[in-house]
Amino acid sequence: MNNVNDDNKRKKNLMMKRRFLAIGLLGVLATSGCALSSNGPAPAGPAAAGKGALADVALKVASKDFTEQLLLCEITAQRLESQGASVERTCGMSGSAAVRAALVGGDIDMYWEYTGSGWITHLQETEVINDPATQYDKLSAADKEQNNIVWLPTAPANNTYAVAVKTETARKLGVSTLSDYAALTKSDPARAGFCGAAEFFGRDDGWPGLTAAYGIELPAGDVAELAEGSIYQAIADNSPCAFGEAFATDGRIAALDLTVLEDDKQFFPPYFLSLNVNGEMLEKNPAIETVMGPIRLLLTTEELQVLNAKIDVDGSSPEEVAGEWLAANGLN
Repeated sequence: MNNVNDDNKRKKNLMMKRRFLAIGLLGVLATSGCALSSNGPAPAGPAAAGKGALADVALKVASKDFTEQLLLCEITAQRLESQGASVERTCGMSGSAAVRAALVGGDIDMYWEYTGSGWITHLQETEVINDPATQYDKLSAADKEQNNIVWLPTAPANNTYAVAVKTETARKLGVSTLSDYAALTKSDPARAGFCGAAEFFGRDDGWPGLTAAYGIELPAGDVAELAEGSIYQAIADNSPCAFGEAFATDGRIAALDLTVLEDDKQFFPPYFLSLNVNGEMLEKNPAIETVMGPIRLLLTTEELQVLNAKIDVDGSSPEEVAGEWLAANGLN
């Protein structure tokens, strides 16, 4: 953001931002600075020069290696930088296990995680909790006690796993629910081919649990492992699979005219977004929660679908989309 030299213009801009944040947002008004580098601290405005709620605080922000996570990493880094923090980015770590281990081990200070992943994968709990509030309460309490990891209050976005199919294919096959799909795998497995990523095939809340819950039966030759980003186009092309793993917030669902099958047995637990922060770091710098509060309130499922589509469909970079979004919401 360009610095405003005229005092009257600056005061007017600040008043406009305060009025915006008052409409449903809580937090501290950012003072300046758009940082667009994904490889470390980027040049910013006056806040990064020693002003802001996090003046001169050094923070390490990370993410997993898919579009939404790369976007969230940049949103977080740029927001913290606007409040004076010096941010080291590790956006795009390979897999949930790697970034989680880095957080627990103190190699990073924060990243965005999903409540379902935290409960089932990281804490390895077997109890199925479909109520989001109950899941969050139990998860946040247990992780704080066991690992000193703080789950900040969740965003409205629920990026649950899903199974998607091209809308036209779903109509032709008469499949609208996961129970319908399970029946198809038995009656006509050649038309029920499934694509998923390596992590989905290895998670209890992924393919192993899904097949057990619904009685899905597919020959090995009808199941294909693809890179995460390739699955949506593969489904749209019906090659090499008609059905596949999807995330509810992915912008390619609408862009490619895909349909998400109804999880009629409620197998997939809630996957609400929460910024996970090292407890020791948060205790030293409680302003992190205040600064990030307005961010989480804006992250709805629909908003993330739009932002993800700007990257995956329109070809913009996570850095660009993050910077533009923060500026549009007066948070840079």
